[in-house]
Amino acid sequence: MRSHLLNDLTAEHYRRSVKEGVERVAARLAATDRPFTGITADALAPRIERIDLDRPLGDTTAALDELEEVYLRDAVYFHHPRYVAHLNCPVVIPAVLGEAVLSAVNSSLDTWDQSAGGTLIERRLIDWTAARAGLGPAADGVFTSGGTQSNLQALLLAREEAKTDDLARLRILTSEISHFSVRKSAKLLGLGPESVVPVPVDHDQRMRTVALARELERCRRDGLVPMAVVATAGTTDFGSIDPLPEIAELCARYGTWLHVDAAYGCGLLVSPTRRHLLAGIEHADSVTVDYHKSFFQPVSSSAVLVRDAATLRHATYHADYLNPRRAATERIPNQVDKSLQTTRRFDALKLWMTLRVMGADGIGRLFDEVCDLAAEGFRLLAADPRYDVVAEPALSTLVFRYVPAAVTDPAETDRANLHARKALFASGDAVVAGTTVAGRHYLKFTLLNPETKPDDLAAVLDLIAGHAEQYLGESLDRAS
Repeated sequence: MRSHLLNDLTAEHYRRSVKEGVERVAARLAATDRPFTGITADALAPRIERIDLDRPLGDTTAALDELEEVYLRDAVYFHHPRYVAHLNCPVVIPAVLGEAVLSAVNSSLDTWDQSAGGTLIERRLIDWTAARAGLGPAADGVFTSGGTQSNLQALLLAREEAKTDDLARLRILTSEISHFSVRKSAKLLGLGPESVVPVPVDHDQRMRTVALARELERCRRDGLVPMAVVATAGTTDFGSIDPLPEIAELCARYGTWLHVDAAYGCGLLVSPTRRHLLAGIEHADSVTVDYHKSFFQPVSSSAVLVRDAATLRHATYHADYLNPRRAATERIPNQVDKSLQTTRRFDALKLWMTLRVMGADGIGRLFDEVCDLAAEGFRLLAADPRYDVVAEPALSTLVFRYVPAAVTDPAETDRANLHARKALFASGDAVVAGTTVAGRHYLKFTLLNPETKPDDLAAVLDLIAGHAEQYLGESLDRAS
C-alpha cells in the first residue's frame, strides 16, 4: 500500500485535507467563549494515553474528530480577549497563510540548493530589520527558533570576540530581571554561575547605569574580562527598556560587546508612535528580535542580528556533503554558514507575507494598540483600592497584586494571590500570569491581543478579587 503522505498526494487530496482542517479550526475558534476549559493534566492524559499509535485511523475526518477530543477542545486560545498571561500573541492571517505555504513546500533554509528563493527572502528580511534597527551597512543575521537561541548565539559571538581562552575570567553583565536565557546561555557556553553579574534596576525596572559602570570598573580592577553587557528592550515581567544610549556609551568606553535583547520590544521597530523608545539600539553589536511576540507571527519566527557580518564566522563550520569551503569562495549563499541550526524552517515567509499584505505600519499599529491598552489598564489598577500595581508600563505588561484591606500578613496575601491565579485558570474564564517582586507573589497581565478591551481587564480584575476573597473567607473559617 502506497503512502498517502507521499505517492498519493495529489493537488486535490491536498486541497481537500487542508480545507477540512482549516474549517475545523475556524469552527473551534468561532465557538470558543473562554480562553481555556480548565481541564487538568490528570483528566486529559488518559485520553491521549489510550490512543494506539500503531493502529492508524486511515481517514482524515476521523483523525480530526480525535484531535478535537485530545487537543482542540482543551487548547489554550491566545486569541481570546481574556487570555492575558504570557508573551503569546494572536496571529495575523497573512502569517497563517505563509505557515501553510512553507509547511507544504517544506524548504530547508540551510543551503541554497534546498531553498533558493527562500534564502534570498530571509536575507532580505534580515537586511530590512537591521536597517530598521539602524545597525549600519555591514549588518547581517539569521532567523532562529526564538529569543533563547538568539541570545545564545549572540553570546557565543561575544565570547569568541573577547579573544581569551581563560573562560573563568569572562563576565556577562545584565539586569537582575533580564531573561533567564542569559544564565542558561552562559552555562551552555562553558561559563560558571559566577560569570553572570546581575546589575540592579531602578524603580522603573531599568538597569542602573551607575551600578553597571561600577561593575565594569570592578572587572577591570580584578583582571576580569567583561565579554558582554546584555541590555533588555522589553523585560519579560515589566516590559521595561534599559537606558540603551547610556549603556552603549559605557560599552564603548570599556570595549565590551553590547547585546540588546529586544525579543519583546522589537515591535517598536515598526511602531508609528513609539519608535523613539528604542533609541540607542543602533549602537548594539547584536540584537535579538522575536517576530512571534510583538509582530503577531506564529511560533516560531525570530532572528539574531549583528552589526558586523564578519562576526558570524564564529558559527561557521563546513561539511563536504553540505556546505564545502569552495561554496563560500563561489559566493553560494548557504545560510547554514550563519546559523547554530542545520535543518531550518522557512519561518521568514510568514513575516514576508505579513509585510506584503499589511505593511510595517499595519503591524506597528497593532502593537501600539496593546501598549495603549496597558496604559489604560494601569489607570484602572491605580484607581482600584483592591490592587497594588508595581510600575507604569513602558510596553504592554502590568504587574500587580491583590491587597485585601483586612489582611496585614504579607504571606497570607501571597497565598491569596497564588490561589486566585490557580482558581482562575481552573475556571477557564481567564488566564493571567504570575511572578515575584522582592520575594512576594504578584500577578501579571501581558497584553498582546488588540481585541482585548479595558472592559475585559476590569472583568478579570473582578474575577481575581472574587477568588482571592473566597480563599480568605475559607481561610478565616478554618482558623476559627
